[in-house]
Amino acid sequence: MSRYIQLTLAVCVFIVQTDVSFSFYLPGLAPVNYCEKEKESERCKSKIPVFVNRLTSLESVIPYDYSYFDFCEPKEKSAPPPVENLGQVVFGQRIQSSPYEFLFEPAGRTPQTCVKVCERSYNSGDDKNNGKLTNLKRAIFLDYQHHFIVDNMPVTLCYMTDPGERSCNNGFPVGCYVDAQNRAKPSCYLGSNLAHKSDVYYVYNHLDFNITYHSGVNEAWGSSFQGNGGRIIRVQVTPRSIQHPADGVRCDGPQPAMEISGRDQLAGGAVRVQYTYSVTFHETHDLKWSSRWDYLLDSLPNANIQWFSILNSLVIVLFLSGMVAMIMLRTLHKDIARYNQIESGDDSQEEFGWKLVHGDVFRPPRHGMLLSVLVGSGVQVLSMMLITLVFACLGFLSPANRGSLMTCGLVLYVCLGTPAGYVAARIYKSFGGEKWGLNVLLTSTLCPGIVFSITLLLNFVLWAHGSSAALPFLTILALIGLWFGVSVPLTFVGAYFGFKKRVLEHPVRTNQIPRQIPEQSIYTRPVPCVLMGGILPFGCIFVQLFFILSSIWSSQMYYMFGFLFLVFVILVITCSETTILLCYFHLCAEDYHWWWRSFMTSGFTAFYLFIYCCHYFATKLSIVDPTSIFLYFGYTAIMVFLFFIMTGTIGYLACFWFVRKIYSVVKVD
Repeated sequence: MSRYIQLTLAVCVFIVQTDVSFSFYLPGLAPVNYCEKEKESERCKSKIPVFVNRLTSLESVIPYDYSYFDFCEPKEKSAPPPVENLGQVVFGQRIQSSPYEFLFEPAGRTPQTCVKVCERSYNSGDDKNNGKLTNLKRAIFLDYQHHFIVDNMPVTLCYMTDPGERSCNNGFPVGCYVDAQNRAKPSCYLGSNLAHKSDVYYVYNHLDFNITYHSGVNEAWGSSFQGNGGRIIRVQVTPRSIQHPADGVRCDGPQPAMEISGRDQLAGGAVRVQYTYSVTFHETHDLKWSSRWDYLLDSLPNANIQWFSILNSLVIVLFLSGMVAMIMLRTLHKDIARYNQIESGDDSQEEFGWKLVHGDVFRPPRHGMLLSVLVGSGVQVLSMMLITLVFACLGFLSPANRGSLMTCGLVLYVCLGTPAGYVAARIYKSFGGEKWGLNVLLTSTLCPGIVFSITLLLNFVLWAHGSSAALPFLTILALIGLWFGVSVPLTFVGAYFGFKKRVLEHPVRTNQIPRQIPEQSIYTRPVPCVLMGGILPFGCIFVQLFFILSSIWSSQMYYMFGFLFLVFVILVITCSETTILLCYFHLCAEDYHWWWRSFMTSGFTAFYLFIYCCHYFATKLSIVDPTSIFLYFGYTAIMVFLFFIMTGTIGYLACFWFVRKIYSVVKVD
């Protein structure tokens, strides 16, 4: 057992290291070379296109398109946006062309300064303008964040934190709001020229872009750009609020902030907002294109926290492994030797302990159809998670491939219908079930149907609010096509082979009359044991859950797949060992109803996951809108349900193997 654990740790540490080392050289991703306009050729470009993604907020779950808040529209000759994959559409990412377009200028040349993008005027008496201005103020009030993309890199806002460390955010605010009590949002501290008047909205209508590029010889790609151009390493932005003069735009020197009153938005006449930007270039020889994501990944949580949580989880695993080893090597070994010795002796002695229920331990459970369907669906989710994490650790699901993680998960889930149907059919047939048609139909539709129904309900809410996260009708049809055109047939194929196989032969016969279960102590009753069974697996993953939830709801980048794979392995081991321990205690107490209990014991980890999601909602998010609350808990319900059937399946399969193993080595008349 110890050698196995050491080998597992060695493999996982190797994956963590290779995850960081090789995750940037990805198939299909190549650097783009930029140069001056006079030297533009097939090898390099002078125009740097800028794309915009959806706007998100920590105070609202509902994202919106860039055009929803009446920002500047793209030019006619703007670069077309990249084609969105299935994962991007499902996640609600809507990458669009922007009116911003940069020209590459080597460091020291005249930069693009105070370039006017467009102008928006809101006149009194115009209801349409009033609605647009109300939307803009709402975006500022809820602290919505822009997400720009340049050269496939997110435009970041970097600032110094209290300890003197530098932190970078993937996005920057639309503006800031100072309420009637003169309380300012955190985004207001970005502008030094803000007057911080009460009940005033400040629009960040000027953006200072700072582009860092690498020039010189790059032997890995066999090209030279010394003095000619280079490759973009990072793009940082500093938003400012500027009230431009009426006769033009002016960005230098002290300028008043662009204010919009919160009392009567058009009381003072027309509101005119002019959007401008400036671009400066800086050359570097130290940073390479292949490591340009490092500064973003370095701003992620410290790896020491990850290693501390993993060591904490390993302590739990070693404790459980010691308990299981003690049972298997000492207690269980002595039980088997004593039972077999009794059978070979001359004097007949009464059976006791877990052997006493050998005639009932394989009695089919109630609602065996539902149990087989849940286990089959759990195998599908478990296989999808495992394969996705392997691809992620190998670097194929890099943040540069936006939406690739969701796309990979959806495609794998659809294609893994065969093992789901096979496992469900084999388990249902071992229960003596004969309604094979209903079994395979439920396996292919029950769990996906629950997830799809919740998603469709949430989608109607998003549609009603005009959110970019609402799935288009054609995408819904495509998902239904994948479900019924690929997943359902593959499930039927797996079920066909599962029902064609011989029935699983149990090591002991089942009595015709069920044995009465003696009164159980409080420690071996179903509810207390199920409650205790989910605590240890959850204790192994709760630290990693914080980073996962932050990436989902706080728009933070998540790329710690090596740690996540290691935690996933620990979760599987912990669920298995916890279920085996409790199953052995129940059998010793002559309680043979282990089928559903094994599934619920490890599956109850999902309950603690839900409690943690509620804690995260109350402590880390500032959501008060009823619609956003409904959406948050709707998406949480999907995540908790999938986690429930996955962990429940792990516990069931581990307990099934354990029970068959111990009763196969004992002699029974």
